[in-house]
Amino acid sequence: MDSSAWRFQMHSTQPFSGCNFYLDRSTPLYTMTTSKTLALTEKLIALSSVTPDDKGCQQHLIDILTPLGFVCETIQSNDVTNLWARRGTTSPVFVFAGHTDVVPTGPVEQWRSLPFMPTHRDGKLYGRGAADMKTSIAAMVVACEEFIAATPDHTGSIAFLITSDEEGPATDGTVIVCDKLKERGEQIDYCLVGEPTSSAQLGDMIKNGRRGSLSGRLTIKGVQGHIAYPHLAKNPIHEAAQALADLVEEKWDAGNEYYLPTSWQMSNINAGTGANNVIPGDMVIDFNFRFSTASTAESLQERVHAILDRHDLQYDMQWTLSGLPFLTPRGTLSDALSSAIHAETGIVTQLSTTGGTSDGRFIAQICPQVIEFGPPNASIHKIDEHIELRHIDPLKNIYRRTLEHLLPV
Repeated sequence: MDSSAWRFQMHSTQPFSGCNFYLDRSTPLYTMTTSKTLALTEKLIALSSVTPDDKGCQQHLIDILTPLGFVCETIQSNDVTNLWARRGTTSPVFVFAGHTDVVPTGPVEQWRSLPFMPTHRDGKLYGRGAADMKTSIAAMVVACEEFIAATPDHTGSIAFLITSDEEGPATDGTVIVCDKLKERGEQIDYCLVGEPTSSAQLGDMIKNGRRGSLSGRLTIKGVQGHIAYPHLAKNPIHEAAQALADLVEEKWDAGNEYYLPTSWQMSNINAGTGANNVIPGDMVIDFNFRFSTASTAESLQERVHAILDRHDLQYDMQWTLSGLPFLTPRGTLSDALSSAIHAETGIVTQLSTTGGTSDGRFIAQICPQVIEFGPPNASIHKIDEHIELRHIDPLKNIYRRTLEHLLPV
């Protein structure tokens, strides 16, 4: 038990309501706080939903959302569980999007507390998924409950798009749901993705876009031989050296108002037999572009081939496009979210397109305005992942305030 606080949890007959009581010995008087969002977050963390196993998270959400008037549809694809839940039939349609899957824990013995046993320590909630992104999902659900209770006759519709395949290959998750929605002509107007976007403090950064991801596997062909007879061999490392230097030095674009310039990085180079007297017969290089809307995947591919061809290399290339860039310019959704953040925290948020890819890239194909916002991301995917307890209810309030801006009576 935490030496600075005692914790008791009580569950009522409500689908997800719970009361968390804290007797804090660090203050002169014992204090008591309650948080439905915290209670639901803890329930979700306790379900060890390592990708792609949902572990019943979505069924728990269905049990909560159905009494609120949501029509819930489970969409299974191979080992992946997806949920599309919608309340209302009119426009505009506001979607909360997120994922119930989490990354593996890593060495459990390095955690200070068990990763799937939600634990309070030093003013933080610890557990895998605490920051990425079970707190966001809990906050979205409780925000909806509060909003619907206060505004049962709100305009438009509210929906949830939840998957258990965001941390994995992402081939059976959000993209499958988006394809199904597109097939049946179901329109989305706004989408708020609960990814952990904040940096130093809650609300200081939201993502209004993400860069695309284009990977390549380049195989440079040589001729294997004895290192003492280089004239009888062809060293692929030497052959490729100048071309690789040119790729490193190339300026792919200058970015734009929202994006940093496109980057090209090598991630792996493999060549050789392990012996120090053998010239290798080939060399394999893995690389990746993170590219903005200032470039296209096709133009980047063409330029790479032009550089390689300029050096008369013999090579094979395999390309993998795992995500296109997407961008939501400043507009209705970003303004509503920014206003909600400022009203709740006093912070003037920053729009950003930095970071990795997300499921926003799929949703942006069917939705004109996609924004990502969630808690601070410093601990995501790490040992002892956590969220500060003081951020949990303000996050829920920001989500609720955003609904109030966009779906008034």
